[in-house]
Amino acid sequence: MTGLHIYTSNRLEILAEQLARIVRTPLSSPLAPEQIVVQSRGMERWISMQLADINGISANCRFPFPNAFLESIYKTVKPDLPEISPFEPSILTFRLMRIIPECLTLNGFEELRSYLAGANRNLKLYQLAGKIADLFDQYLVFRPELIFAWEAAKEENKSPHRWQARLWRELVAEIGTWHRARMRRTLINRIHQSKLDPAVLPARVSMFGMSYLPQFHLQAFAEMSRLMEINFFIVNPCREYWSDIVSDREISIKRRKSDKIAENIEWYHLDRGNRLLASMGTQGRHFFDLMAGLDCPVHDHFAEPEGHGILAGLQSDILNLRDRGNESADEVEILEDRPGAVGPTGFKAEGGDKSLQIHVCHSPMREIEILHDNLLAMFEENATLAPRDIIVMTPDIETYAPFVHAVFDAQSDETLRIPFSIADQSHRRENRTVDGFLALLEMADSRFEAPRILRLLEYSEIKSKFDLADSDLKIVERWIIDTHIRWGIDEGSRIKAGLPGYPENTWRAGLDRLILGYAMPGESRTTFNGILPYDDIEGGEVQILGRFAKFIERLFAWSETLSQTRTLGAWRGVLLALMEQFLQPNDRTEREFQFLRQTLEELGAKEASADFKEAVELKVIQSYLRSNLEKNNFGSGFLTGGITFCAMLPLRSIPFKVVCLIGLNNDTFPREHQPLNFDLMAQHPRAGDRSRRNDDKYLFLESIVSARRTFYISYVGQSILDNSALPPSVLVSELLDTVEQGFAASDVSILDQFVTRHRLQPFSEAYFREDSRLFSYSTENMLAGSAKNDNRQPLAFFNRRLPITDAELERWYQLDLDSLGRFFLNPARYLVQKRLGIVLEDDLYLSDERETFQLQPLERYLIGQNLLKNRLSGVTLQDFRPVQKATGQLPPGRVGDYYYSDMSIEVQNFARRIEKYATARVLEPIDVAFETAGVEITGRLAPLAEFGCVRIRYGRLRAEDLLKAWIEHLVYCHTAPEDFAKHTYLICKDRAVQFEPLTDSLPNLAVLLKLYQRGLESPLHFFPQSSFEYAEKVLVKSVPELTALSQAKSKWTGGGYSKNIKAESQDPYYDLCFRQTDPFDEQFKQIAIAVFEPLLDHCRDIELSVL
Repeated sequence: MTGLHIYTSNRLEILAEQLARIVRTPLSSPLAPEQIVVQSRGMERWISMQLADINGISANCRFPFPNAFLESIYKTVKPDLPEISPFEPSILTFRLMRIIPECLTLNGFEELRSYLAGANRNLKLYQLAGKIADLFDQYLVFRPELIFAWEAAKEENKSPHRWQARLWRELVAEIGTWHRARMRRTLINRIHQSKLDPAVLPARVSMFGMSYLPQFHLQAFAEMSRLMEINFFIVNPCREYWSDIVSDREISIKRRKSDKIAENIEWYHLDRGNRLLASMGTQGRHFFDLMAGLDCPVHDHFAEPEGHGILAGLQSDILNLRDRGNESADEVEILEDRPGAVGPTGFKAEGGDKSLQIHVCHSPMREIEILHDNLLAMFEENATLAPRDIIVMTPDIETYAPFVHAVFDAQSDETLRIPFSIADQSHRRENRTVDGFLALLEMADSRFEAPRILRLLEYSEIKSKFDLADSDLKIVERWIIDTHIRWGIDEGSRIKAGLPGYPENTWRAGLDRLILGYAMPGESRTTFNGILPYDDIEGGEVQILGRFAKFIERLFAWSETLSQTRTLGAWRGVLLALMEQFLQPNDRTEREFQFLRQTLEELGAKEASADFKEAVELKVIQSYLRSNLEKNNFGSGFLTGGITFCAMLPLRSIPFKVVCLIGLNNDTFPREHQPLNFDLMAQHPRAGDRSRRNDDKYLFLESIVSARRTFYISYVGQSILDNSALPPSVLVSELLDTVEQGFAASDVSILDQFVTRHRLQPFSEAYFREDSRLFSYSTENMLAGSAKNDNRQPLAFFNRRLPITDAELERWYQLDLDSLGRFFLNPARYLVQKRLGIVLEDDLYLSDERETFQLQPLERYLIGQNLLKNRLSGVTLQDFRPVQKATGQLPPGRVGDYYYSDMSIEVQNFARRIEKYATARVLEPIDVAFETAGVEITGRLAPLAEFGCVRIRYGRLRAEDLLKAWIEHLVYCHTAPEDFAKHTYLICKDRAVQFEPLTDSLPNLAVLLKLYQRGLESPLHFFPQSSFEYAEKVLVKSVPELTALSQAKSKWTGGGYSKNIKAESQDPYYDLCFRQTDPFDEQFKQIAIAVFEPLLDHCRDIELSVL
């Protein structure tokens, strides 16, 4: 049977039943496949399952896309057509890259010549060629007559864009005119001339679920129906004729264009029909206009929506072309026969109606959290609802995918876990191998910033290739920080970047220091060939250094390789080698590697298929790969049995019990498309042309029609900063206007019933009150909200002591002198790190990726201390300049010279002031080993001088410095021989003090050791700076206790500190241990006095010589 038949319905399930009925009739050949043309892989999967469910089996079916099906037909007309068309846009792009430069000197090409002038010409040429190739591809479908006119040299001579015709003729002169427009014309001519054997065509073709087809395709299928059976199965949201309805906007435009003014739209004989259909159905209206032009039977199978909720009311209004709220008296009579109708006011929604839900949120994260709770509620209310019955669509799947994983994967309660899949993400987002490969290519023309290099090693494929572990990267990070590597391979790479060629802070300078440090271990104060050895590489770290150096040197070598221009075929080989050199596949990633290899093979094949032998630069290759590897992977992850999260795409009118649209913000949907200024279709649009905005509007309408029980919308409608209202998508606003005008609720405003405004925080008490419409299934959020509401404080981190067991005595009570000093610097940190093994902060962090131009206070201190150390050891600061410069701490160039000279003068002055102490005769160190208060103390006291124990610090005197010197002083007084001067001196830039000798220092040391023992079992209420502030005010300055305590609290919160110094209250260990307790209790005061009273009693200021 030949001929064209159109089957229409507002329900895709009914169309599936009709298709199942037709395919039950066997084809003439039992081996011939059933041809079912679809427009998405999601539709293919759905209809396959429907056919299997209805007929009991679905087998030997082919599901080509329309273009692919027509291409197969064209090959029956012209069997020698190439497998890949030379008019394929990606091939046409490279061919145009060769042709365009040859035409730039011709008249009419001035615009292109101007655009391609200047920098990055190669890249701009590729991008321009790509735009033109895509445009030509569109012309072939939507303006075939224009293409034929060009080929006949009949273009408009006065057109400013006649250069397009010249380019097209240059193309077809090389590759011929067998493009799809000519193939379609040839096919139609063969059919009209009866020169096409029907036996070479499929006996039956079904076009299923089409929401749109250009006239180009429709005409081809209509002509083929003379020789074969063709059935169209089309979802039509409206059973009435609706091609002549117009939206309010179109009515306004017609009014403005009219010379007459009238308020009554009937004066213009304009019919709005259903407002949603009129406003959002433009694309469908044009499509059905085209279908109406086909002379064929139409089989209507419309059905009234099921249910009596507002969603069914909206769908019924669309189906019956009803404008609820603006009905005539006759229409109201008909309405009153329908359930839920309330006369001229339209439709009265019941209080429990949840078929339409609109949720106003503060952020994408809150949207997903709220969606998760509402889905759980739907499952609870409807036992027959399954995850596969739900689809969640968003205009921006890349933005929302991480939040979906964060919420849906994080449910610790198995009863709250919902299976899901995410479709339509880009290959780069789904494929870490692709992402790592593109990141490698992006490094080639980068500045090789240190953080960026380390991020490369976070890709497991790269890390495993060089046998590096996560723990190794921490060591590498420490080396980078210590050697002050910032950016740049070497001085040469900086010159290429147009900057001075200084070597400091480059990778070469840092690596040379690391490698020389291994070859010349030990602290060094001299450079070797201008390189300062790095002296902090432990024996076991040498292998890590070797593997990391191999990675970095290979990266540098490849940056040079990738900087050269090559042909496409040569680039294929180079990039495959790059994969081999840097990426290590495994069983899990082998498919990802195969996909990447296939993409590179296709790139190389373009050289022959496009006849493009020119050499191109890396930027062109990067642009090509990004456009191919960052494309959305449409269809993957669709309908896998769980909830489907996917992009909002046309042609997805598949029915679901629950349809959710998230992220419908004012600035994201419907999406806008800015046409090119030389797009001839945009300059002279026609009905049926594709429009991104109209596509999105029709998709929204299809989504309403496709929802069977619930239509759910969410958007960011409240500012996360000030809670101000943000508008939704204009389509959501139109839906709200329709609901408000045509529907009513029993007790509240109709919008109040269906629109829910959410709170900023998921633990808001509003979600857990019985009288609130807000709800949550999260136990954690409930507990957090309850604690806040009840003014309850969370449990303290330490709610009991952590006793030292007998087995632990030896470990904790054998203490070296340095560890005792570290304990009193921050007792809470010592307890949490040493006893609990918890590290709250990483002291290592990569500094700014830019080189230093202004020294910060800490940097000035470190450099000054280093200069002073070498000055006091007899090295002249002029001789030490190359060494200090080689550390990379100083700013480069003259700025660094200025800082060094300035600090040298300061250090020289300070050195002269302390000359008496710095040049004193040095005594032998004292090895310490004794026991007191149950603790065995070990260590070494050094350096010692004839004056006593001298400690010099090139900085301001701090409480921590006093306390450390005091501990050493106590040990020194106990262990020093009788003939030693038992004074301790602490000399700083702003102050110098002396500790007097103690005849018996062990009682004071025992006090500290007892506090150490207490601090190992529970947090010690001791904070060096705040405790010293309190003790000094009470003991030295006789300040009242309450005043002293207030001043200590001020010190605790940062009062008096510069912005570069972190207050003790900001320390994460203090915050953890004392967040639920008052740190300034009686224990604080007692410990402060116990520690600092003997210190202050034996401490006096001394005067240094003044210059």
